[in-house]
Amino acid sequence: MATIDVIVPCYNYGPFLRECVESVLTQSFQAVRVLIIDDASTDATPMIAQGLALEDPRVSFIRHAENRGHIATYNEGIAWASADYMLLLSADDFLLPGSLTRAAALMDAHPAVGFVFGRCLQLYPGDPRPALPKEHGRHAWRILDGLEFIALNGARNDVATATAVVRTSLQKQLGGYSPDLPHAGDMEMWLRFALHGPVGYIETEQAAYRRHEQNMSQAINGQLPDLQQRKAALDRALRSLPQRRLEGTFLYDDLLKSFANDAVSLASEAFNRGNAAECKRILAFAVAMWPDIRDARQWRRVAWKQRFGPTLWSAMHPFVLELRRLGLVR
Repeated sequence: MATIDVIVPCYNYGPFLRECVESVLTQSFQAVRVLIIDDASTDATPMIAQGLALEDPRVSFIRHAENRGHIATYNEGIAWASADYMLLLSADDFLLPGSLTRAAALMDAHPAVGFVFGRCLQLYPGDPRPALPKEHGRHAWRILDGLEFIALNGARNDVATATAVVRTSLQKQLGGYSPDLPHAGDMEMWLRFALHGPVGYIETEQAAYRRHEQNMSQAINGQLPDLQQRKAALDRALRSLPQRRLEGTFLYDDLLKSFANDAVSLASEAFNRGNAAECKRILAFAVAMWPDIRDARQWRRVAWKQRFGPTLWSAMHPFVLELRRLGLVR
């Protein structure tokens, strides 16, 4: 029977920790171990974690004397894991019923699959709990060729980490998270996996991700640094590839085009917020990625807004939105 190790990094997420860990322990898949790594929290995390470890022998607890950051904590968990499969589950997220059973079933049936992921519920403060998927219902899955996954994922990271169960042996072969990619480490990791084999996708909700002030405040500062990290993640994954490379192929060109399109959309949003300087910087990034982006309709739309200037556009924007809603402008 397969086994799964779940690493729960926690920094000041004490109010969420019990629900997170219990969502693992109450799974129908019982061959699990949980390691809570407290990264020097200043809240009640240590007491809650100790209580969970005393209540269930499958739970272990480590506390850092000093904060080491999430990348070092992730890599510590990877070094600890020894089960067939493993999962990094942030303490403010939680699993949905049957998620581990579904993930293990797919990976057992397809030994070449390096990791599996599924859909993720987004929960905002005050949101009612949505209906959960049936644990024993039929849920389809798909096996994606590694390059197919990369093409579908594009320049974005569509994999929710809370749903990503990986093959431990391959994780150790590929190595841990990159310290110099603190905001795009997940994206780079999934690219690494995909470049070494197929990826499994479970077509149902596997976990829940909480949106709240604590995790939002840790987001990267500004859209341009986020784009730069995502591009660095792509390049890092390709450089780490031992044999086949994608530079110069149609797929790599499509990824660069995807980055450029994303960048122009973000530049437009920055302009709408009144940040003309950020808009200009993001557009320069887009051109560097894909010079032909200047021929795209969305580029011309941003250039049109720039000619009006932030103040006049701010006054005109509501009217333009209404005209688009009516189908009078595109």
